[in-house]
Formats: sequence, C-alpha cells, structure tokens
Amino acid sequence: MTDLPPSLGSAEGSDAKLPRREAAPAARPQWVNVFAAIGIALVVAFVTLHLAGGGMRSHG
Repeated sequence: MTDLPPSLGSAEGSDAKLPRREAAPAARPQWVNVFAAIGIALVVAFVTLHLAGGGMRSHG
C-alpha cells in the first residue's frame, strides 16, 4: 500500500508542510479615516463650486 501524506488535521508534521500565513496588516487608525473623509469632502465642495461658476474668479 502507498504511504499517504498526513492529513491536515493531524498534529504530526502538519506545521512543516503547510505554508506560513502572513500576519494581517493592522487596521488604519480612526483619525486617518476622519481626515480622509474631510479631505474628500473639501475636494468635492471645491469642484462643485468651481463647476457652478463660483470659484477661481480673478480679484481684479
């Protein structure tokens, strides 16, 4: 009979045969999300005002 490789559930040699999984990257801090949302809102407001004709006028 042919020797079968150990099953994934067996404790013998299972760590040596399976590839190691990388640690999950840390989540972004909440302040980064807040600043990103504020920045996106400012860009959207700027573009909206510019397209509506209220922005980028000369001061002269």
